[in-house]
Amino acid sequence: MDLVSVLLAVVICFFIFKVFYGGKNAFQNFPPGPKPLPIIGNFHMINMKKPYLTFMELAEKYGPVFSIQLGTEKVVVLYGADAVKDALINHGDEFSGRPTIPVFDRISKGHGLFFANGENWKVMRRFTLSTLRDFGMGKKTIEDRICEESDFLMETFKSYKGKPFDNTMIMNAAVANIIVHILLNHRFDYQDPTLLKLINTISENVRIAGKPMVVLYNAYPSIMQWFPGIHKSVAESILQFYDFLRETFTQHRDQLDVNDQRDLIDVFLVKQQEEKSSSTKFFNDHNLTALVADLFGAGMETTSTTLRWGLLFMMKYPDIQKKVQDEIDRVIGSAQPRLEHRKTMPYTDAVIHEIQRLGNLAPFIGHETTTDVTFRGYFIPKGTQAIVLLASVLQDKDYFKKPEEFYPEHFLDSEGNFVKNEAFLPFSAGRRMCVGETLAKMELFLFFTKLLQNFTFQPPPGVEVDLTCGDAVTSKPLDHQICALPRS
Repeated sequence: MDLVSVLLAVVICFFIFKVFYGGKNAFQNFPPGPKPLPIIGNFHMINMKKPYLTFMELAEKYGPVFSIQLGTEKVVVLYGADAVKDALINHGDEFSGRPTIPVFDRISKGHGLFFANGENWKVMRRFTLSTLRDFGMGKKTIEDRICEESDFLMETFKSYKGKPFDNTMIMNAAVANIIVHILLNHRFDYQDPTLLKLINTISENVRIAGKPMVVLYNAYPSIMQWFPGIHKSVAESILQFYDFLRETFTQHRDQLDVNDQRDLIDVFLVKQQEEKSSSTKFFNDHNLTALVADLFGAGMETTSTTLRWGLLFMMKYPDIQKKVQDEIDRVIGSAQPRLEHRKTMPYTDAVIHEIQRLGNLAPFIGHETTTDVTFRGYFIPKGTQAIVLLASVLQDKDYFKKPEEFYPEHFLDSEGNFVKNEAFLPFSAGRRMCVGETLAKMELFLFFTKLLQNFTFQPPPGVEVDLTCGDAVTSKPLDHQICALPRS
């Protein structure tokens, strides 16, 4: 081999070393983690269908703050209630960014709320919170709307006359109608083709967004874009969803009355008109489409799936179901469940909290550092993706006596009074905390109590209740059927 070839080989080896083993690892005190391989990083170690399970295992070896390499990107992982709360609350500004997820960024391009950053995110978040409050979040107006919808839901369940049925679409439709009311001032019949298209699109995107091919696309977008696969259908589906939403806005704009703002979209369109005279342009059509898409997805999928987990747990643990029903009978009787009942129903409240805890809807969520930060003795540079393991918080053995069991007593004292738990963070915490938390809590209590007031839930005859979690971005139950037996 001549001297030129030797020098070229040395340069290539040095380049490979810098790319795959340098970068953020070159910083002193970067969090420890498993040694990566060239090009693939630590992908060979990861459960591609449920990556958070691998992260949970690695935390046992490397501690509550460690790193892992996904392709060529170094990522920090935060494990356990103490580390997560420290990052999101005590270092809230530093960890308030959202990483770019290529499969979603292709369409949203940083607009909306969930994948936005910087000033755009701040403006959209302020607008969303204030408008949700104006349209009744946490108030009696939206409570009345949820109670109305719970009546429709109950009648639909009753129509099956105790026979087995799949409740996925029904539950999605009921919860979707609440966010539809806020966004569009409208209610859909459960069989309305527009609503079914909306639900199917969101559910399908959630299902396939966690597939291994999509994970690989997010790690190697410039390479994977040339390969066929399910990662391309996600982007196409989101694009179709955006087009569908734009059609709705076009109708809205034609009917806009500045003096009669009926819903969130009207308020946004009025802001858009007011903004024409200013130098900033946050209230544009791109932000409107992405924001409504984010609110539909977050406002429907998570709450409806939590309720489905709730009915599964009740079928699995009939003694707990009976205790909830006894409390409902004692406090509410045959009256319409209202939010005011919650404070005198500690056991039901504890059961709903335990459903959220063990249902574990968002096992992990992505953040990004907005500046260089020294966190728990480690240096983490600006722009580092931080995976927050909410699953590790909700199952932290230092805060929950039986973290892997359904145990409502996690939220009850020895006298049976409801008690808060510091590790109960299903809505996350800090700057990126879920904007719809108050609304979701209202829906969970009112829908759940209405259903258990009127039905006893059982699996179909001869079927064992399966609590296995399906493969998706969120923790969804496997397909199943339920029997809703009317209570006399």
